[in-house]
Order: sequence, then structure tokens, then C-alpha cells
Amino acid sequence: MIEINHLNKTFVLKKSNINAVNDVSLHIKDGEIFGIIGYSGAGKSTLVRCINFLERPESGTISIEGFGTVRADKGKLFLSKEEKEKKMSDADLRRLRRSIGMIFQHFNLLDRETVFDNIAYPLKYTGLDRLEIQAKVNELLKLVNLEDKRNVYPNQLSGGQKQRVAIARALADSPKVLLSDEATSALDPDATESILHLLKELNHQLGLTIVIITHEMAVIKEAADRVAVMEDGRVVEEGDVYNVFAHPQQIITKKFVESSSGLSNIDKLIATKAVSVLEEDDRKLIKLIFTKDAVGNALISEVSRNYNVDVSIALANVDVVSGSALGGIIAEISGLPENIKNAVNFFQEHGVEVEVIHHA
Repeated sequence: MIEINHLNKTFVLKKSNINAVNDVSLHIKDGEIFGIIGYSGAGKSTLVRCINFLERPESGTISIEGFGTVRADKGKLFLSKEEKEKKMSDADLRRLRRSIGMIFQHFNLLDRETVFDNIAYPLKYTGLDRLEIQAKVNELLKLVNLEDKRNVYPNQLSGGQKQRVAIARALADSPKVLLSDEATSALDPDATESILHLLKELNHQLGLTIVIITHEMAVIKEAADRVAVMEDGRVVEEGDVYNVFAHPQQIITKKFVESSSGLSNIDKLIATKAVSVLEEDDRKLIKLIFTKDAVGNALISEVSRNYNVDVSIALANVDVVSGSALGGIIAEISGLPENIKNAVNFFQEHGVEVEVIHHA
């Protein structure tokens, strides 16, 4: 659906240049929810704004199914379709943007217009008559479950309701792609859950391809099929959400995964000496990660019985990621060194990842 190859975007400042997007290549599949996560300044928002060319990249290509391939060359855009390339016109750019909806953190609604008029606004320039616009808006209000709010103003709505209006407006031109730039960051947990549920419904009902930009791993865990992790303008890790959660490779990815897990509290427990980090041969603090094939098996009690070791659980956590369970336990294991070694081997043979915690 969207193929990004070697994309670069640099902001030129007085004292230095910022490589906001640095040689990024991504493939976003048709009909999936794709998450892009990173801390502030990682380049994720700039990347998503390059997809609809609100920001013009210096170099690289973006291919969008049904539209063609846009090549950037020092800020100039060229459109290729059926092996023919031409300079991209303003009409081409408008056509591209109509096929890509976008929602933002702060909704960007017109305060003096009703919910109906906010949604109808982009339809005024499409050639539809009044009755056609009315029918389309009514359809969108039903889609986002705001039929009873058609005549109210944004200041009469909750944050979650405002974002539903913004989503309906973004869908007014029947786009194939919806870009969500930190769309849940200003919402409370209940509203966030509601909006993510709505996005998943739209993804299934409309076959909509959705790209979610966020700094919250909980959002990725709840909604995305695949995820790319960005740092310093680069994609440092990418993959299926479950596999990224279960087997994070980069330090930044591990931080994001831990931030959404109760296991991150181990640092506090160690700092307050509620849990000790021991380097002794007969006693170790370990982290156990149970993937979907291992969750539900009574492996800890089996280890204790068969290998004559004591396993004392300090923390435990079970997440549901992409509809599958992912469990984590931090425990102290004690016994004869050989028994501990055999117990660890048993865990690993049964699909459990084992990490010895040497420090907080």
C-alpha cells in the first residue's frame, strides 16, 4: 500500500541542521494498522507528514497504491505512474491529500461551527450538492457514533467526542489511508481506549490502512499489527507487534516495552532494597518471558519439583498483545549451582526467555 524508500528530511537552522528523517525505508501493507513509535524528537511526526507531503522531503521515494510513486529531489516532487515521470502539480498534490486522511492530537476543529458543519467542511469543495453532503455527513456521524451531537459545538463535547468528529472529518473524502499523529495523547485512558477501539472498527469495516504515530507503547500494543521504532530520525527496529514485545532487540525498544509492563517496577524494588540483586552462584534474580506457546504451562512448579530449586516470585505481569498472551515474571531462584543451570535450561527448552538481572 505504502512503500517508503531512503527518505530524508532535514530542517536547516541557523546554528545546525536537524536530520529529522534519516534514510528511512518502510513497507506498510494494505489494510493494516501500522504503528510508528519514538520519543519526542525521534522524527516520527515529520515522517508521517512526509507521507502526505505536508513536509517535503529532500530525497527518497514514497509509493502509494493507486496513485503512483512520488520522488523527492532537493524539495522538488516528481510523480511516476506507468513508467512515466512528470513534475508533480498542485492538482496532483491535492488529489493525493484527498486520498489520505489525517487526525491530530488537538483535533483542529472549527470552534464556531457545529459538529455537522465541521464534518461537512471538506465536502464543500468536492462538487457535491447540499443533499449529497447531508447524506454523507449523516453516514459519517453514524460511523463514529455521534448522531445525537450533529448540532452541538466543539466546546460542548468531551475530548473523546472531539476526536471522533476529527476522525469523521478526515474520512469525508473516503480516503484509503488514515494518518493518526498522537491522536490519543491529549485524552484520558477511557477516551483513549474508546478511540483505539473505533480505529480498529474502521480498519475492519472500511479496509482502511491506518498509520499511528505515538510515544506510548500501550497504544501500539492495543491497536497496531506491526510497529517501527524510531530514534534520531532512523528506524532502528521493525516487526510484528507481538514479536517486538516478546523479543525487543534495541535498547530503546526495551525501554518502551518495559514502560508498558508492570515488570519495570523492579528498578524501584531494587532501589529500595525490597529485592536484592545477588551475584552468588546459588542464588540469582532472573526475568522470565513467557510467549504465547509457554503461557498457561505450570513450568515454575515443575522446575521446583524436578530440579530441587526454590523460585520466589517478586513481580509478575501478563499482557494481551495482538490478541495473544505475553507473560513476564521476575523471580529469585536459589539452589545448587548445577540445579539452577539445569532449571534455566529447562525454561529455555520450553520457550521461555531467561535473563539474569545483574543490576537495576
